[in-house]
Amino acid sequence: MLAKVTSCALVGLDGVPVEVEVDTSRGMPSLTIVGLPDAAVKESGERVRAALKNASLVYPGKRITVNLAPADIRKAGPAYDLPIAVGILIASEQAWPQAVEDALIVGELSLDGSVRHVDGILPIAAMARQEGLETIFVPACDAPEAALIEGLDVIPVEHLGHLAAHLQGLRSIPPHDGSLDPDAFPPPEYAADFSEIKGQEHVKRAMEIAAAGAHNVLMTGPPGAGKTLLARSLPSILPKMTVDEALEVTKIYSIVGLLPPETPLIRHRPFRAPHHTISHAGLVGGGHWPRPGEISLAHRGVLFLDELPEFNRRTLEVMRQPLEDHQVMIARATGTLTFPANFTLVAAMNPCPCGYYGDPVRECSCSLSTISRYQKRISGPLLDRIDIHIEVPRVDYEKLTDERLGEPSTTIRARVERAREIQRQRFTDTPLSCNSDMGPAEVRKICQLDETGRSLVKAAMQQLQMSARAFHRILKLARTIADLSGSEMIETAHLAEAIQYRPRRAN
Repeated sequence: MLAKVTSCALVGLDGVPVEVEVDTSRGMPSLTIVGLPDAAVKESGERVRAALKNASLVYPGKRITVNLAPADIRKAGPAYDLPIAVGILIASEQAWPQAVEDALIVGELSLDGSVRHVDGILPIAAMARQEGLETIFVPACDAPEAALIEGLDVIPVEHLGHLAAHLQGLRSIPPHDGSLDPDAFPPPEYAADFSEIKGQEHVKRAMEIAAAGAHNVLMTGPPGAGKTLLARSLPSILPKMTVDEALEVTKIYSIVGLLPPETPLIRHRPFRAPHHTISHAGLVGGGHWPRPGEISLAHRGVLFLDELPEFNRRTLEVMRQPLEDHQVMIARATGTLTFPANFTLVAAMNPCPCGYYGDPVRECSCSLSTISRYQKRISGPLLDRIDIHIEVPRVDYEKLTDERLGEPSTTIRARVERAREIQRQRFTDTPLSCNSDMGPAEVRKICQLDETGRSLVKAAMQQLQMSARAFHRILKLARTIADLSGSEMIETAHLAEAIQYRPRRAN
């Protein structure tokens, strides 16, 4: 008898329907799986055999052929255990095929028949809804994640025996209660608060502007000045994610297996801080079968690169296109995949190898040629894509020992939220969400300057030898500064502040 069960394969960040066909015939008892399975899928035969036996079900002593169609798509992972087991039950007439019509089944089987967690439940459920399916059978621990997709009956399966009884009509499994209030999640815990940072008021101002418009930042200063602390405090002033943004981030983390089991929906903005030894594939994504990299894991959040010149130059250069397009395209012989990468880059570096070039207290021990080579490890095109360049000097003893706390992150975040709300209203009915997303056409319409402003920008371009990209980034930065001040027009003071964040050397 032939049985057909619907399951799902993950290609990049999207689900693709897979039809699991199970046929039983006379011959030597065996199980053959075809349809481009990987090692984990091929091993599912042994797990299914033991699970059926330990669930008090009959494993047919026949020749069993399992086909995973379409055959040209790679099938990976143990998520096909449960649909293969259900297919065997139907093919051996231990369950009725009508019970799985318009339904999708995924799940890994333990040898005792219990159903374990699988990665990528959110995109799998989204695909099921898109294909018009009405029901999805998932591991019980993954049911809250699948319930994020509206319009599906989510059946939580704890054990293969329970599912067999459900399919036989003996004991029904109640659907998961899909009521989920995104605002009911506890507030995120931040690594640091701006009130604990002593001094560095001008750097805090720059970080507030960066948070308000999602602008990239490069901090330069001696060791111990507080660059890392400032970067790790940035998430505490970022605006709260919308539900759509939270679903985007949760989808990525679900596929790579980084979604905590007790957190079906990620509500805090990601903060990723990879080590400088990371490969370019680890940073932007890749591999023989491409997977998202750190820049995609930082989507809608912050990517912090500490000790920027210590990163491999080739590794840094691959970020140039994602910084502009907010997505990364990875091409392989099997096809091209696109991963989202709309993140805020925060980088930190020392001014020289010893770290004390320009320091008023400690003398630098590096030669001018060594300093020049160190700073040139970061290319001009990459520096040109960074909106805010800020010096972070050492903190005086008097400020460090001051018992008074600074402005708390909650107060700063309120100002950032107001500025983001202005931008959300400005970009209504467009795919843009903040000022840094604007292209040349939006800059021309939204960032209008008066005669004084145009003269100021013209003089700055001549003196700083700025590129056309830097010109547009200054206008976008000035627009964010104007939003923070509640101004409808970009004034000369906003432009002057934006220009001071450009590097004082030619790019």
